[in-house]
Amino acid sequence: MMLTIATPDDMAALGARLASQVRAGDLVTLNGELGAGKTTLTRGLGAALEVRGAVTSPTFVLARTHPRADGAPPLVHVDAYRLSSAIELDDLDIDFAASIVVVEWGEGLLDGITDEWLQLDIVRPVGGVVTDDGVEARTVTVTGHGARWADLGWLEA
Repeated sequence: MMLTIATPDDMAALGARLASQVRAGDLVTLNGELGAGKTTLTRGLGAALEVRGAVTSPTFVLARTHPRADGAPPLVHVDAYRLSSAIELDDLDIDFAASIVVVEWGEGLLDGITDEWLQLDIVRPVGGVVTDDGVEARTVTVTGHGARWADLGWLEA
């Protein structure tokens, strides 16, 4: 499914919509160049899940766990830019079964981790139409892998 996301607020709203679908054991990968909106989407997801603390890019720590005030499954936010294999992702010792895991730059790193994941590929156009606020719309392609993500109808709401 392909979506056009006009503003950073819309990207955060997509994250909030995603929050209504995720549960413990879910893995979401976000792919796109620097500045595409991966962390903005995750920030919207975290806000809707009511995680404690600010959701920021985990670039220097690789993975950041955001507990939730209600004791629900935490959000684990991973920046896999510097990882080169699924083994390195697995070495982070994330409790995938008990967490909601979002992996930025996760393309190609899921072998052996899971058979079901949601993949969002975000394209930031080069030389695209810029609004008066200096914002370029993003194109987000959402692909569900496995039975868990076979129905993407919630995106159309």
